[in-house]
Amino acid sequence: MLQFFRETVRYRELIWALALKDLRVRYKRSALGFFWALLHPLLMMVILTIVFSTVMRFNIDNYAVFLVVALLPWTFFSQSLSYSAESIVSNGELLKKLYIAKSVFPVSAVLANFINFVLSLIPLLLLLVVMRFPLHWTWIYLPVPTIGLIAFTLGFCFFCSAANVFFRDVAHIIQIVLSAWFYFSPIIYSLDFIPERFYIFFRLNPLVYILNGFRMAIYHGGLPTIQSAAMSLGCGFICFAIGYAIFRKYEDSFVYYL
Repeated sequence: MLQFFRETVRYRELIWALALKDLRVRYKRSALGFFWALLHPLLMMVILTIVFSTVMRFNIDNYAVFLVVALLPWTFFSQSLSYSAESIVSNGELLKKLYIAKSVFPVSAVLANFINFVLSLIPLLLLLVVMRFPLHWTWIYLPVPTIGLIAFTLGFCFFCSAANVFFRDVAHIIQIVLSAWFYFSPIIYSLDFIPERFYIFFRLNPLVYILNGFRMAIYHGGLPTIQSAAMSLGCGFICFAIGYAIFRKYEDSFVYYL
């Protein structure tokens, strides 16, 4: 982990430049440009709210707020994973010519999506104001699930970007896994809707604890249990440690497969 921080500090300017380049390319020739970072979560919220509060009739008060506070961190995680999976392969020619710490590419992909995540908090605040939803003091807890989310995301991104170098099917498999993972995470529903006999399987999902932190602080106006808070950080750092260790183990052989 110390090596990770050293490389991040050493290549911080390159990481920032790559993240901004990723955002510019993503919104290139788009009429609305960076405004899509604000509109995307709002449009998804509107669609899902109509489907699950009107058609499917989930009986949850202020469902739009309930949904978006979990949808935003999920979007950060899923988009980071999708973009970082190709980060090493897409920069293969550069890695063949210059020596650059290979970790900068998945890190820059995560940073680009974190910028999107921060921008997406603007429509969240607007939604709370429009709906006259209270701004709870428990917002001060948000750094805890955010740190857990970043660590968890980095771990998966390191693993998937490394695996995709050797098995190019990984980038396609990720999309299928994310689709299933979305519905097995308490984003569009509350865990209270899960039958008790299946509850233990959902508790095995590390994102449950992270998303619960966001939802408790913003929607419920409370704090999670100490166990839940510890799990959100613990799962994040364990995932980061494993993903980065695998990435470091195989990074020297990437160039032979690019």
